[in-house]
Amino acid sequence: VMSFLLIILFCFTSETQCNKDGQKIDSPLSEIGIQQSEAAGQYLRDVKFTNVFVSDMKCAKQTAEIIARNNRTCHDTELVADPSLKERSIGITEGGRVIEMKNMAKAAGQPLYIESLFCFQVKVQIKDFLMAMFQRITNEHQDKTHDGETSLRDETDRAPAGLPDDGVLNVPVHALVVGNGAYMSIAMKYFFEDLKCPMPRSLDPSQRYSICPSTGMCRFLITLKCSNPDPALSDVKCVFINRRDRIKA
Repeated sequence: VMSFLLIILFCFTSETQCNKDGQKIDSPLSEIGIQQSEAAGQYLRDVKFTNVFVSDMKCAKQTAEIIARNNRTCHDTELVADPSLKERSIGITEGGRVIEMKNMAKAAGQPLYIESLFCFQVKVQIKDFLMAMFQRITNEHQDKTHDGETSLRDETDRAPAGLPDDGVLNVPVHALVVGNGAYMSIAMKYFFEDLKCPMPRSLDPSQRYSICPSTGMCRFLITLKCSNPDPALSDVKCVFINRRDRIKA
C-alpha cells in the first residue's frame, strides 16, 4: 500500500460589488475585494503552494491571481480553473439583496437554497472536484508517495499559533483552492458531515456552520491511499477554519 500526504488550503473569494449589494454570482472584485486579495496574498507570501485550483468565475480567478502574484514561490504554478468549483445560479433571486432572498424564502415557506436541494447538488460537485484533484496531484507528485501507511500528527489537540504555515508540517504537497462563498460553505459542511472530519478541539463546534468571511481561510490535512489506480481518502484532519482576523487589508 502506498500513501500520500496532502495539505489543502481553501480560500474564499474576496468581496465583489454584487455580493456587497446582492447575490449575483459571476462578477468581478470590488475595490475592497482587490484590497482583501492583496492582503491575503501578503499573508500567504511565504507559504509554498505546489498546486492552485480555482473556480472559473471572475471573482475567484482574480482572487487566485492576486494571491499567486504576491506569493514568493508559485509565480510559475499553473492556476487550474475547474468548473466543478463554480457556485450554482440561484434562479430568479440571483442579483437580489440578501434580505429580499430571505423574505422570498419565508413567503414561500422554503429555506434558502444553501439548505435545500442545491446543497445536495453542490456536495456532488465537491466530491467530483476532490476526486479529480486527488488524481491529478498524485499523478504529478508520484515521487512524494510513501510505502505503507502514513499517519498525520493530530493537529486538533492544540490551538494553532495563527501563523500562515500552521499545520504545514513539512508536507511537500500543498494545494490552494479558491472558490465562492456559498459553495465553499457547503464544502466545509461536506468535510465535517460527510467525510466525518473532526473539529479542532480549540474551536467552537458551531463555527463549522458559520459563513466564512471574504478571503477567509480553512486548512485541512489529507492522507490518501494509492493502492488502486484511483487514490482513496484515508484520513482528514482540520487545522483551522474561517481564519480572517490575522489578514490585515
